[in-house]
Amino acid sequence: MRVLVIEDESKLADYVKRGLSEAGYTVDVARDGIEGRYLALEGDYQLVVLDIMLPGIDGFGVLAALREKRNTPVLMLTARDRVEDRVHGLQAGADDYLVKPFAFSELLARVAALLRRGPPATEAASNTRMAVSDLEMDLLSRKAWRAGHRLDLTAKEFALLALLARRKGQILSRTTIAEQVWDMNFDSDTNVVEVAVRRLRSKMDDPFKPKLLHNVRGMGYVLEERA
Repeated sequence: MRVLVIEDESKLADYVKRGLSEAGYTVDVARDGIEGRYLALEGDYQLVVLDIMLPGIDGFGVLAALREKRNTPVLMLTARDRVEDRVHGLQAGADDYLVKPFAFSELLARVAALLRRGPPATEAASNTRMAVSDLEMDLLSRKAWRAGHRLDLTAKEFALLALLARRKGQILSRTTIAEQVWDMNFDSDTNVVEVAVRRLRSKMDDPFKPKLLHNVRGMGYVLEERA
């Protein structure tokens, strides 16, 4: 599951990103309203954590732009604890509201609750389910099946598979995979990507036909069905 955090307080943004990443989410951060609006509209996110007080465009402006095109769940963050402020955020289209300072455990619980609720029924199938040949994935429940058999994947293995499935047919470099799944700059001396791909392949590809996960020499990896 991909989460976008739009927050200009660097320490808080890094804290939230680290915590959500450790919980198994793929997290991107925008530091101002302009970048946040762009990513929220153009990216593939299942949830947006949105601060109200932002440079460039405030959170209400970002939310208004998002609601014109998408129904992505939004959790608003604010230092304002007046009832009128919370009502304003909810009436503007936010799905939930959390007042700073907050315990990360509460943020995590609210994120999980919003993701369980999911998008409206008209969007749910296209946004949360994917298929490549006989491989099926449910992004909301983080479950995957191959030829009807449930795959026992770790959080990172599922994140890796979800990334490949979203970009099916596209060759992804080790650098791209490392940045998207592990939120790390790729180090040529690190074989974390190769190890993860090998483990994923042993579970979702080796026991089945056709083979879906392919190495492209000198370029990276691609998920696709080949004739």
